[in-house]
Amino acid sequence: MLDHRKLGRELEIYHLDPLVGAGLPIWLPAGAAMRHAIESYIREVERLAGYQHVYSPPLAKREMYQKSGHLAKFGDDMFPPLALGEEELMLRPSLCPHHAMVFQARGRSYRELPLRVAELGGMYRAERSGVVGGLSRVRAIQLNDAHLFCMPEQVGQEVAVILSMILKAHKVLGFAADSFRLSCRGDLAQGNYLGEPAQWDQAEGLLREALAASGVSYVEAPGEAAFYGPKIDIQIRDIHGREFSLSTIQVDFAQPERFDLNYVASDGSRARPVMVHRSLIGSLERLVGHLIEVHQGAFPAWYAPVQLAVLPVSAEQAEAAYRLADSALQLGLRVEVYPDESLGARIRKVSKVPYVAVIGAREADSGEVALRERGGGQRSLSVAEALDQVGEHCRLPL
Repeated sequence: MLDHRKLGRELEIYHLDPLVGAGLPIWLPAGAAMRHAIESYIREVERLAGYQHVYSPPLAKREMYQKSGHLAKFGDDMFPPLALGEEELMLRPSLCPHHAMVFQARGRSYRELPLRVAELGGMYRAERSGVVGGLSRVRAIQLNDAHLFCMPEQVGQEVAVILSMILKAHKVLGFAADSFRLSCRGDLAQGNYLGEPAQWDQAEGLLREALAASGVSYVEAPGEAAFYGPKIDIQIRDIHGREFSLSTIQVDFAQPERFDLNYVASDGSRARPVMVHRSLIGSLERLVGHLIEVHQGAFPAWYAPVQLAVLPVSAEQAEAAYRLADSALQLGLRVEVYPDESLGARIRKVSKVPYVAVIGAREADSGEVALRERGGGQRSLSVAEALDQVGEHCRLPL
């Protein structure tokens, strides 16, 4: 089993350059192809579940983070302010304050709740250079994030649905969580948390009920909560046994109060929503690092960087190979032609690709391909049949 840092370089998934800086990965074409497929899947899953997607800027005025509490409770992990005239702008450490502004963009009614706001957006953490490593811990983070604004009585059902969505997403990506953790508050008297004890008790109770209803076993971790609320952390382990949080669900009473978020209740009064933070697959960096190690480069077909490799046996079949590749490309498949080296060497080179189409003289003359499925046998199929089979197995698993 290879570490994702070594295998990620060999597969040309990402690149770290000292001139760019530690913890700032560049996604190479293979990694970008993976990301695009995974992002497309998760956006559609969220859309079908009633989420509305937004885009928001990766920085904001210092005052935003003073109001949210990030500057006081999380400031050591933020990059220094950028002076711009009389203003100070800061790279965001999370997306939640911007999503609070989405809710606050106009008046809201109880009829609109739960309002589910989602974004695949960037956030930035001032991790020390000795701490960052590979894709598991970085400074520039692309997060699958969402915030749900709910009435209190809606929170339990929403959390239960989110848990189900997380488990399904992990399954189609080809892995299972190592463990579930209920991260609770520590000593409130130490001043590390926002909100009142009664709100924390309510929030922790809602998460316990959702975990119990889902049937998953979990451990409680006092002192591991976010500064604004308790959370369910879905944990993974790398090949060295190190534990990381990937997906998360957090219940937050504090941010809606600090930003004075409200909606018109059914009786006409003003009421405060509860904010549920959630990420189905966590950061794309940590997720892909984990997928590299889990699959050792032999990724499920729907997000494999190359889905179909085309191998002409000799130069005489190159034209047929490129015609096949062009047809596959037009169908939305990720395809590459490998015309050089011996056939055996090329077959070994593409051993992790889900499908390999070999075209010899007989196949070129008959309009067929010898289609090999990774881990399976080989069949002679017409070009149309081969493309139908590959396309069926490579579509997003919705």
